[in-house]
Amino acid sequence: MNMIDIITKKKFGGELSQEEIDAFVSAAAHNTAPDYQLAALLMAIRLNGMTPEETTRLTLAMTRSGDVADLSAIPGVKVDKHSTGGVGDTATLVVAPLVAACGVPVAKMSGRGLGHTGGTLDKLESIPGMRIDLEEERFIRQVQDIGIAVIGQTGSLAPADKTLYALRDVTATVDSLPLIASSIMSKKLASGADAIVLDVKTGSGAIMHTLEGSIELAQAMVQIGTLARKPVTAVVTGMEQPLGTHVGNALEVKDAIDVLAGRTKGALLDVSLLLGSHMLMLAGRAKTQAEAEALLREALESGRGLEKLRQMITAQGGDARVCDDVRLLPQPAVKKTVRVGRSGWVAGMDTTALGLAAQAMGAGRIRKTDVLDYSVGFVLPVRIGDEVRPEDELCTLFAKSEADAEAAEKAIRAAIRFSDAPVARPPLWYAVVTKDGIVRA
Repeated sequence: MNMIDIITKKKFGGELSQEEIDAFVSAAAHNTAPDYQLAALLMAIRLNGMTPEETTRLTLAMTRSGDVADLSAIPGVKVDKHSTGGVGDTATLVVAPLVAACGVPVAKMSGRGLGHTGGTLDKLESIPGMRIDLEEERFIRQVQDIGIAVIGQTGSLAPADKTLYALRDVTATVDSLPLIASSIMSKKLASGADAIVLDVKTGSGAIMHTLEGSIELAQAMVQIGTLARKPVTAVVTGMEQPLGTHVGNALEVKDAIDVLAGRTKGALLDVSLLLGSHMLMLAGRAKTQAEAEALLREALESGRGLEKLRQMITAQGGDARVCDDVRLLPQPAVKKTVRVGRSGWVAGMDTTALGLAAQAMGAGRIRKTDVLDYSVGFVLPVRIGDEVRPEDELCTLFAKSEADAEAAEKAIRAAIRFSDAPVARPPLWYAVVTKDGIVRA
């Protein structure tokens, strides 16, 4: 079919047929249309949306655009976890080892950074020697042997999404409900998991900024999973501020290691336990959330979670000594501590602006061809609701130059609001969405 006709139809708000969607997806999968035509259709979808039927058609077409992994050789219920993307969101590197340490196999395919959000693969590649490009046979064998593997999406799995994912990142079309839902669910369906837990972010750092928009996205993905006969639970969690205190690739690996080693508590741990609990329940490992959380906490406190991360790093060629000495992770040229400079309470954050500040330092991509600097980013110990004094640490910057550090300090200060009166802390989660309905916090 003619791509220009398809673009024109969606530009004027028309509903694309299965044949038209198949043509679009095939062009993305096989590179038979130029990037500018694919980007034009992405923008038309972003501006005019898609019906639920169109979104399901798009998801299934993207799933069928390549191979579908067969994980049946791995015993047990394989449960995948996916986040819609946030700042300082290192939950995968905490929850995946903990769940695996509880006896539930984790065979996970992850993505790279998208827009202002960080990507699990980029974080893993900050570990010296770490490979994320395992072939499917080795991927399956690793999960059989140690119960966990986190790798990149292979070229043969949902290849259309690989093309469209990269284009969305550089064409301001990230925040489109049908594109988000179809991208996530096509990969999840193609990656072969038996059940899926989705972490749908909401707030200033999320792709969907409003709670109702985030719940709508969660419902759309649960509906797609139900139609594909996959059990799906979506947890809507807060992104009014970075999830962890560390933002940047190597820094976020350090944050995850600190949590698994028991040195750090807080929102990153709490959300990881929440998501992990739902993973264990879907796998049949626990009947209640309380029972599941107790299993995860035991894996954490015994050190089995950190040991599972160490095993995964070793199996994928990485230097597992980082689990014992985080100084072996990439280190920046410049390190600078910034003070708050005033008294009061932390009232709010523009979390997207904080993510973009890290991106500008070199922690994320502005163009598809950008090479990341794994060492850069910042540590932000303040949280919304904290009372602060002028001499308190606002952040510590990890930069490749003094000029970058100065620009990042300016951006971070502009992204954080203060109040002269106490401010309530935002909740960690807002809703759990399943095929049976919505449970709100």
